[in-house]
Amino acid sequence: MILPIITYPNKQLKTRSAEVTSFDQLLHRFLDDMYETMMSSNGIGLAAIQVANPIRALILCIPDEEGNQTQENLLEIINPSICDPKGNTLYQEGCLSVPGFYEDVERYESLTLHYQNRHGESCTLEANDLLAIAIQHEMDHLEGKLFIEKLTYNRRKKFEKEYKKALKEKK
Repeated sequence: MILPIITYPNKQLKTRSAEVTSFDQLLHRFLDDMYETMMSSNGIGLAAIQVANPIRALILCIPDEEGNQTQENLLEIINPSICDPKGNTLYQEGCLSVPGFYEDVERYESLTLHYQNRHGESCTLEANDLLAIAIQHEMDHLEGKLFIEKLTYNRRKKFEKEYKKALKEKK
């Protein structure tokens, strides 16, 4: 089932997500719905809070070399924590909750991620490049933060101006 994605400036996006403690059929169905929602929106990542569920769950599906996103590449990440981040990189990010806006954001270049899968099993993942960036972007959502909050003062003002203009054009 495709779920509605909440968008900026919806206050729900500011919610800090709660730890997942129940790894049941309800969670599995929700993760499946998140995948369907993300794929139908041409996203590479989606946090549960973006579909109005404040739990510490996110999914990622990084395209392969040909640009294809396959279910085999799907990562379901629950209760994540980052350790051993290294380096810095600048990457142009967008967000399904801030449609139509892209900005350069500084992130760690590589990291180690500890998380649980849909069955509650502990997992560890070494991530770099786009995967590391996407993990950090989606984990920010779990803390109630958007990528636009990482912009410099001037770029944030520019975003606000463009956003207001885009809203007027929609009316």
